Order: sequence, then structure tokens, then C-alpha cells
Amino acid sequence: MHNEKPGGHGERSTAVGTLDMAVWDLVSKIEQKPLYKVLADKYGNKQCTNKIFVYAAGGYYYPGKDISMLQQEMQSYVDQGFTTVKMKIGGARLEDDLKRIESVLKIVGKGSNLCVDANGRFDLATALSYAKALEPYGLKWYEEAGDPLDYELNAKLCAQYPHAVATGENLFSMQDARNLIRYGGMRKEKDWLQFDCSLSYGLVEYLRTLDMMQEYGWSPTRIIPHGGHQLSCNIAAGLNLGGNEIYPNLFQPFGGFPDDAVVENSFVTFPKFVGLGLESKKKLRDLLHKL
Repeated sequence: MHNEKPGGHGERSTAVGTLDMAVWDLVSKIEQKPLYKVLADKYGNKQCTNKIFVYAAGGYYYPGKDISMLQQEMQSYVDQGFTTVKMKIGGARLEDDLKRIESVLKIVGKGSNLCVDANGRFDLATALSYAKALEPYGLKWYEEAGDPLDYELNAKLCAQYPHAVATGENLFSMQDARNLIRYGGMRKEKDWLQFDCSLSYGLVEYLRTLDMMQEYGWSPTRIIPHGGHQLSCNIAAGLNLGGNEIYPNLFQPFGGFPDDAVVENSFVTFPKFVGLGLESKKKLRDLLHKL
């Protein structure tokens, strides 16, 4: 990246992030350690854990998927040990989405166990109308209501919505993350940042982002990375982030944890592995060997 022009963060940041992820897998394999231990020793406080908070992401819209099927999906996450789940909103009318939310609350028990994600589809008026309707539920967070670069919309939402918002998964550089913190109205005591290391040039840029956050008084525990992959899991464990997203049933065999990982009360305990732990996923290992 030495002579790269600044800006334009998009496809190239993902390509570089993919290579960076592979390099760090090799680095930790050379040292015969899990990546989270390598990161804690090199860039953290030398304190790491093999147990982190995780939430199960899903709740997508599919043709023919009714409320009972949505509940079955969420029950499967609870059965796997998750207490916190996430579902999509904005693909139906507001009144229908509220029915979907209430059906999931019957499974997970309370609002603080449920996150909702609009995938950046709302204009300001819609974002605020949803915010007003969501407020009584006391959800864990309301995610990416508007376009990720519409910092004014996000700031106005944060000014009016009393509960936590979450965003950042589609910001791919330290500069974009800094603009969110400067201009997006994010509240360091309650809101969540979701920068995805594999989409944003990898670990080197992620460390720059963490340094920037510290300059602005943000704790790394307010980051719960998006993406549901093992690089984020290792970064969260090694650098004391707030946790990680995971896709237990989706995007297989890439989603989910190493086969012997244990999830209880939305905390995962990793088994022993070196590197990222990819080889500990048998179905993924078999696919890569075949390729």
C-alpha cells in the first residue's frame, strides 16, 4: 500500500484484507499459537481469552418464510447456546416488521437479547419512524438505519433514539471510521461500532482504527465486528473487543466456529488451535483440500 492514492475504499480494501488475513494465519502458525495469543502479545496488553461474547445473526427475508419459520430459526440459535440474536428489518411494512420482532421476542425473552438490522435502506423519515416504533422494546441495538456514509442521518437518529444504535460494517478505513466518530453522533457510552477487519485492509488498518478510537476516548469494548469469521473472533479475543458476530446456520461451511467450540449464554469458548482455527472446521478443511 506504500504508494497507493488515499480514498476510494471499497473492493481493493477487501482484496488487501483477504491477503492480510492469510498472512496473519501463517504468522501465528509459524509461532505455533492461536492468532488471538499472537495479537495479545504483539499489540495488546498480553492478556487474552479464549472466551468471548457472540451473537447469532440471521432473520433474513426469504420467499415463503413466515413468522413461524422465523421463530424456528431463532429457536435453533437458542438451542445452540445463544441468548442474543439479530434479525433483519426494512424488507416489509413497519407494522409487519413489528409483528416479526414481537414473535422473536417470544423466543429470546427480552429486548436486550435482540438486535435489528436495516442494512442501510432507510431515509431519515423512515429511520425515525422505525426508531419511534422500536423504542418501547428496549432492543440491544438498532443497526445501520441509513446509508453508512450519511453521518447527518445517523447523528439525527442518535439524537432522537434513546437506546443503542450500531453501524460501521460498511466503513472500510480508519478515515471513514474517524468521520463516523466525528460527525455521526455516536455515543461512546451506549452505541456499538462494527468495523469488519477483513473488509478494511486487514489487521494493520484495524490497529490504526483502534488507535484513533483511543484518541477520541472510545473503548475497544464498544466494537463488535461484523462478518462472522474467524479473523474477527481472534481479534476480539486478542485485543479485548466487545465480542463478535457469527452465522451459525448460514454461509456454510465458512460460517460458525471451529467444530469443538462451545457456546453458552452467548459466550463462545474456543478449543485449542493454531492460526485462525480454520483447519478445526472439518467441512471447511475438506472443501479447501478438494479445491
